[in-house]
Amino acid sequence: MELSQRVQKLTPSTTLAITAKANELKASGKPVIGLAAGEPDFNTPQNIIDKAFEAVQNGATKYTPSGGMKQLKEAIQKKLKDDNNLDYGLNEIMVASGAKHALYNLFQALLDEGDEVIVPIPYWVSYPEQVILAGGKVIYADSDETTEYKVTIDALNKVKTDKTKALVLTSPSNPSGMVYTKEELQQIADWAVENNIVVVSDEIYETLVYDGEHVSIASFNDDIKALTVVINGVSKSHSMTGWRIGYACGDAKLIKAMTDLSSHSTSNPTTPSQWAAVEAYNGDKTFLNEMNGIFKSRLDEIYPKLMEIPGIQCIKPKGAFYLYPNVSETVKLCGYENTEDFVTALLEEKLVAVVPGSGFGSPNNIRLSYATDLDSMHEAIKRIKEFVEEKMEK
Repeated sequence: MELSQRVQKLTPSTTLAITAKANELKASGKPVIGLAAGEPDFNTPQNIIDKAFEAVQNGATKYTPSGGMKQLKEAIQKKLKDDNNLDYGLNEIMVASGAKHALYNLFQALLDEGDEVIVPIPYWVSYPEQVILAGGKVIYADSDETTEYKVTIDALNKVKTDKTKALVLTSPSNPSGMVYTKEELQQIADWAVENNIVVVSDEIYETLVYDGEHVSIASFNDDIKALTVVINGVSKSHSMTGWRIGYACGDAKLIKAMTDLSSHSTSNPTTPSQWAAVEAYNGDKTFLNEMNGIFKSRLDEIYPKLMEIPGIQCIKPKGAFYLYPNVSETVKLCGYENTEDFVTALLEEKLVAVVPGSGFGSPNNIRLSYATDLDSMHEAIKRIKEFVEEKMEK
């Protein structure tokens, strides 16, 4: 059967490929340590689970409106006001089956064939693929460790054209863990308003900031708010990746179009999951601070150990749960031609799974997730160091 040209343009996920290889080794009985995970290693808080069970027992097994039920929209509305100083009407909020689904609908509703979307490097793997599926053209804006992996106005101006429709902005960042300051965001907001460019603000890691504060770019003024689509959800903040609840907030006309897309594709997000998300936003918030504290303590303990590995260069991240070291020197010291070969050998010989940065637009980097227990992290760093030192001796 001949596949469409559209899907033939897709690039398989690097993260999933590494995970599949690691799982294959685990299934054969090998003690693999996986540092490729993109989800918290905590269970969903019990009060949220209980709320979902209660909802099901009370009959919450039917359709809801495609864009989400009113109770959840109201909970999101309150959260945005309390946490982000943002006022949105219910008609400006759409609930989706995860933040990824919200992004997909956004690009489908926003882009025409040939519209350009600026995606700063490094980027989350699905941004370019979703833009391409919507008929858009991905334009990459460079950043590296010299700018703390944050895009600058100079970099944006170098790639902006009269076809530029949108900019994707992620803070905290997957994969780098970097967090934009208020001043940096203000500069980007002014640039977007001046050039009438939509800002897709992915804020899914907003509760996981350890140095500084999270600021939503939409909160500065009405001009930038009108151009911004805020993307968020409960997956990372409440350890609810499998519940599949995310949302988008923005211009009412755009949100309606995104909702109409859902009505002809997925219909509503899962009803029990919506009730779970209501509890996540309206219920006890203790879990948020607890998880934040645990991730910060892991980072503080593991980061110095990582820096002991020969050749490693790594800016200490300020958010999310990823380390994103430049390993170009380490790869050379080990005698490999590229990061992919280094990562593959590390998995096969030392049974440590990390993600090559090529999937994020940074071929000199690797991504390590510290969404795992400290003992496993220490053992993984030990194995990586041994691997490098053994290769250097040859």
